[in-house]
Amino acid sequence: MAGPPHARAALEGLVLGDAFGDSWFTRSDEDAEGLWAARRLRPGPWPWTDDSAMACVLFAHLTAHGEVRPDLLAGEFAAEYARDPGRQYGPSMHRVLRRIGAGEDWRAVTTGQFGGQGSHGNGAAMRVAPLGAWFRDDLAAVVAQARLSALTTHAHPEAVAGAVAVAVAAALAARGAGREAPGRSAFLREVAARVPDGDVRSRLLVAAGFPERTSVRHAASVLGSGTLISAVDTVPFALWCAAGQPDDLCEALWWTVGGWGDRDTTCAIAGGVVAARTGTSGVPDDWRRACEPVPAWSRWTAGPRP
Repeated sequence: MAGPPHARAALEGLVLGDAFGDSWFTRSDEDAEGLWAARRLRPGPWPWTDDSAMACVLFAHLTAHGEVRPDLLAGEFAAEYARDPGRQYGPSMHRVLRRIGAGEDWRAVTTGQFGGQGSHGNGAAMRVAPLGAWFRDDLAAVVAQARLSALTTHAHPEAVAGAVAVAVAAALAARGAGREAPGRSAFLREVAARVPDGDVRSRLLVAAGFPERTSVRHAASVLGSGTLISAVDTVPFALWCAAGQPDDLCEALWWTVGGWGDRDTTCAIAGGVVAARTGTSGVPDDWRRACEPVPAWSRWTAGPRP
C-alpha cells in the first residue's frame, strides 16, 4: 500500500517546499530579495530538513496502520531522529526525541515542556499535510487524527490547533481537486471553522479578512512568517499563501518564501497543501533535479502522479 494519491502528492509537495524554502537561507537578505524578485532559483542541491523527516515518518506510519497510533508514532519519530539527527531539528525537539528514544513516556515528556505548558512550536503543523489529504473524505477524522499526531511531540493547544488547521486545509484542497478553487477568504474561513478557538484560529480569520491585493510583505508583517517558530506566527501566513495560489504549486512556493521568516517550514506547509490539490506533475525538471528526493523508507512511491 502506497497511500492515497493525494496524500502521496502532498508528501512530495511538502518535501519540495521544505527543500526549496531552506535553500533561501542565504547570507544576505538583500541578495535574497533581488533573487526572489527575479524568480531565480537558488543553486542545488536542496536537501530537506526535519519538516520532511517527520512528515515521512508520519506517512510511513499511516501506510502501516491506516491511523495514528500515538505510542508507536512517538517512538518512530524518536527512532528516525536517532538515525539522522542532523536534519535541523529545533532545540526543544532534540531534547524531546532523545528522551522518548531513551524510553521515557512521551506524554510526560511533551506535557512537561516549557514549565508544563508543552511546546507551542510549528513542528506538529509542518509535517501534517499528507495526513489531511489521507483522510480527506472525513473531516472529523482529519481533525481527530491531526490532534493525535500533534500530541506525540507538542502538547500546547496552539500547536495542536496549528496541526489541525494545516490538515484541514490539505483535506479541503484534496477534496477540491478538479473543481474550481474557492476564493482565498472563503477557503481560510472554512479551515478556521474546524480549528479550536485560540490565536491560530483568530489569525486565520484576520488573514481571511485581508483585501485581495494584500502583499506578501504586509501579510507577513501582520500574521508573522515563522520568525518566532510558533504555530501561531507560522500557520496562518503559510495557509494564506497556499490559498492565494491554489492551482500553481511553484508560484505558491515563490509567494511563501517571500515572507522570509522560517522559510523551510512555511514552504513545507504551503507545498503540502497546494500539492494535495494540484499534484506534482507540473513541477519543472530543474526543481526536481535540485530537490533531495522523497526517501524510500517513507513507503512513498512515485507511481503515476495525480
